[in-house]
Amino acid sequence: MSQFKVHTIESAPTEAQPILKAMKGSLGFVPNLMGVLSNAPVALSAYVSLVDLLDKSSLTPAERQIALLAVSTENSCSYCVAAHSVIAKNMVKVDAATVAAFRDGKSLPDAKQDALAKFVQSVVKNRGVIGGSEVEGFLSKGYTQQNVLEVLVAVSAKTLSNYVNHIAATPL
Repeated sequence: MSQFKVHTIESAPTEAQPILKAMKGSLGFVPNLMGVLSNAPVALSAYVSLVDLLDKSSLTPAERQIALLAVSTENSCSYCVAAHSVIAKNMVKVDAATVAAFRDGKSLPDAKQDALAKFVQSVVKNRGVIGGSEVEGFLSKGYTQQNVLEVLVAVSAKTLSNYVNHIAATPL
């Protein structure tokens, strides 16, 4: 596997530089994933746009992180599992037991959050081909049809980043 260049703001293509500057302004640093995505500014823009849209969804910040962790664990992306574990615990204040359950491949302590994680993982595992009973089961846990579709935004964003990390061997 060939490791891709991890761009800095200065080395990135001109089109990617404003996005990286904004990222540094909000996070205080440029994550390696963003530096790799900068090799194709359209890919960087697509990823950032999807994440921005997900942030506008009706899913809570904790639910968004759970969805992103669920995609990343199902896709075996160690980079994103590590990154979203830190974000979930430190920035969104997801319970440490919940994050540990992800990392250990166990059910989540909260039944509603566990339903979200399992639904997301089923969507990824089955490439979106899931039965109506699975959707109904998810809805029965207090989620909505809107949430079903918002989960697909999370799946789209994380699948893009998971695949980039697999192909580019993004360093942690």
